[in-house]
Amino acid sequence: MPQNENPELSSPACWAHEADDAYMGYASRDELLAFLNELLEAERAGSRVTLRTAAEVSDAGTKALIEAVQRDEAHWCGVLMKAIQTLNGEASKRTGAFYEKAMAIPGLPERLAFLNRGQGWVVRKLREMLPRIRDDRIHHELAEMLAAHERNIALVEGRSV
Repeated sequence: MPQNENPELSSPACWAHEADDAYMGYASRDELLAFLNELLEAERAGSRVTLRTAAEVSDAGTKALIEAVQRDEAHWCGVLMKAIQTLNGEASKRTGAFYEKAMAIPGLPERLAFLNRGQGWVVRKLREMLPRIRDDRIHHELAEMLAAHERNIALVEGRSV
């Protein structure tokens, strides 16, 4: 029985880079866009909460802390919108429900604790999704976003109000 000198392989390793992201265990484009928009809505809510809360605070140190978190939230909104554009997606214009819930909390310590729970939600979501993001630039930016949110949580927890 003659042996075929040029066997055809079913899935050569050299073609792995051409495989669909979902096939390779990564998030599909649609899944990634939905995730980025979910984060964008949450970050927009966090930015609005911190903006309004900073305006209500008289203590200079607390005000500076909240303003720093607000700038960070606004920054990540921009990063998320750019990532969505990179994927030729459409950025959500919604603000997450977190905003209304946070603003219904009258006490500053309680509102800041709620803000930190929201930051913690973002941290959990990022930790879950990061291993599934194939795009190196988006992965890097979201890893930085994760680290920034962890820092913000520590800063808010370390501040007595």
